[in-house]
Amino acid sequence: MKNFTFHNPVEVVFGDGSIEKLSVLVPRDKKILITYGGGSIKRNGIYDRVIAALPKRKLYEFGGIEANPEFETLCKAADFCRSNQIGFILAVGGGSVIDGSKFIASAAKYAGDPWDFLSRKAKPSFTLPIGCVLTLPATGSEMNGNAVISRREIKQKNSFGSSKLLPQFAILEPATTKTLPEPQRINGVIDAFAHVMEQYLTYPAGAYISDNLAEGILRTLIDLGKTYVEEPDNLDIAGNIMWASSLALNGLISCGVTSDWSTHGIGHILTAYYEIDHAITLAIVLPGVMDVMRENKKEKLLQYADRIWGITKGSEDDRINQAIEKTESFFRGLGAKTKISEFAIQEDVPHRVAEALKNQDSLPLGEHQDMDFDTIVKILQSRV
Repeated sequence: MKNFTFHNPVEVVFGDGSIEKLSVLVPRDKKILITYGGGSIKRNGIYDRVIAALPKRKLYEFGGIEANPEFETLCKAADFCRSNQIGFILAVGGGSVIDGSKFIASAAKYAGDPWDFLSRKAKPSFTLPIGCVLTLPATGSEMNGNAVISRREIKQKNSFGSSKLLPQFAILEPATTKTLPEPQRINGVIDAFAHVMEQYLTYPAGAYISDNLAEGILRTLIDLGKTYVEEPDNLDIAGNIMWASSLALNGLISCGVTSDWSTHGIGHILTAYYEIDHAITLAIVLPGVMDVMRENKKEKLLQYADRIWGITKGSEDDRINQAIEKTESFFRGLGAKTKISEFAIQEDVPHRVAEALKNQDSLPLGEHQDMDFDTIVKILQSRV
């Protein structure tokens, strides 16, 4: 078991009527910027509830944060914060809105080029405090200090993070998911599943608690995922999915283990170049990583086959093959596409993606840092 430090100060407020508790969570003596996405919160009543819970506050708002939050959009919001002396950001939405708000909180307090955070030239030193109302369980951004930001003009989708960006609180009210479109529900389950797999599917480290917690989240997503997609009014199921997605990336299951994140690294390029939904890129790439990197991941793949899918018979390769097939079938059963050929892309995707990773100086990938250009090509060729 590897050494670790775990600290997560995010106050989670879960359950019915949690939005109304904003009245005691959001400061009264600061100017508040409410951030959101395309405006669905104004159609489904969440916006009205948020405003009603914040009387006697000086409120401002910034909408239009994209599904892959765009650098230029967020820079405008950061300028707004500086011009209006905003003192607190309340993100109301899913992971994209929360990620975008973390960037806004950083850029608003930074004198240099905010791209420095995403090109790893700087880390946030001073940030605006943020809180969030989660409306789309998926990324776990409500309980971590990480964010992923896109810059379409240069076709990059990069991450950055800091403990200073951990939200002060996260409102998790299952009823906020009732009006989510089916594709977003599918994406949320897959995103959370892939987050767990990136931290779990590496090599044994003797971290039995982390392994068992990870396996519990995976089984929950498998057992409840399809019902969550098909039954929007089932709030018990929605609550479990919401909490699972938070636990998947709040740092807990990474304690004592080594993480991978190659699936995400490859997936970000697929999104930046071809505008494929983030979670769908993970459904495409993860089975390929499991297959091509099976020797590196053999012990954990066999553990995963046994404990998650109950696969105990056959040779090691047979059991691994079955586990990969079960994983892809799970994604497809939710309604996701899992092959590059299902998208109208008229070019050599494997080499284009590998070249993009190389040009961004992102190679090698993987828990052993041994996934080179040719490995990326091989993974994606298996997914065409």
